[in-house]
Amino acid sequence: MALDTCTYLPDDILVKLDRATMAVGLEGRVPLLDYRVVEWAAALPPRTKIVDGESKHLLRRILRGYVPDEVINRPKTGFGVPLGEWLRGPLRPWAEELLAPSRLAAEEHLRPEPVQAMWVEHQAGRRDWGYHLWDILMFQSWLDAATPAAQVAEPA
Repeated sequence: MALDTCTYLPDDILVKLDRATMAVGLEGRVPLLDYRVVEWAAALPPRTKIVDGESKHLLRRILRGYVPDEVINRPKTGFGVPLGEWLRGPLRPWAEELLAPSRLAAEEHLRPEPVQAMWVEHQAGRRDWGYHLWDILMFQSWLDAATPAAQVAEPA
């Protein structure tokens, strides 16, 4: 909990909340992050937080009667961006430049063949390699930013 409170929450979750709300002119508030609630929750013994495999046990108990059970008991769902679609659409030219086999071969960090196979399979719609390709694209982008222009090998 302490690690999430100091890193994941402010560096990821709250950043996303702020960007999403401010994009439509709203100021978001997070009532469960009031310092008194956080201090109280941190002081609770672990056995009160997870009961019979149910996480957030106390919060769920408090909500019962106020919030429908189907809302309380539904599984978590993340917010994913449609990387697969973007890489087949508007990001395709950018990605193709970064994933060019000649470029990968010249840089000698990644083997071009498996990357190219993933790219072709993804573009054909046989498999969504979007998140795997994104990792490679971020590495390639980082490499561009970290390498002086004179040292970048020209693709053949």
